[in-house]
Amino acid sequence: MLMLSDTRTAVTSQVHVHLARHGVHADYGQVLSGRAGAAPLTVAGRAQAGQLARWALRHGVGIIHASPRSRTVETAALVAEALGVEAQRSDALDEIDFGAWNGRAFADLDGDPLWDDWNRQRSVAPTPGGETMAQAVVRAAAHVASLGQGGDAALCVTHCDIIRGVIAHYLGLPLDHILRFDIDPGSVSTIAFGPDGARVIRINEVPA
Repeated sequence: MLMLSDTRTAVTSQVHVHLARHGVHADYGQVLSGRAGAAPLTVAGRAQAGQLARWALRHGVGIIHASPRSRTVETAALVAEALGVEAQRSDALDEIDFGAWNGRAFADLDGDPLWDDWNRQRSVAPTPGGETMAQAVVRAAAHVASLGQGGDAALCVTHCDIIRGVIAHYLGLPLDHILRFDIDPGSVSTIAFGPDGARVIRINEVPA
């Protein structure tokens, strides 16, 4: 039988790694920014970063890592300033390399058979000269796992499909099904690491 003291030990031995999507930027919903240059955060995007900062303060975040893209760096910097810590850049959290699709308007991609195939079969579909979804998930999930071995709660500011892929990895969900859940701008998803492994305990929570 698990005693109360044992319960407290089990809870405190968990390390939470939070995955946050960057705030809204001016190209949001119009362009597959990918690894191309992206517009700065909008007023709404900066407000989302502020809400994320207040959430991080309440949840004891002590480490912030961010994808090197400008939209994630800007979001992470606003959170880090509020927490009084320094955000670290991590290539492992970078956006998927979409190859020739980087910076293309979604309207231009609509109807492209390769693009349609990508959205139907993420487990096997290629990108034109970029990386596969599986390759992106391997690097991101490994980085998240390394943070889960530390002692402090960590916040990873990254991208929609990277977060979807990492969550799918820990849920055992095939990559072909990652479009079955949303990851909104400024949202937080959480993986708890403990002696018994990793568990997804939060998906797409938008801080109030």
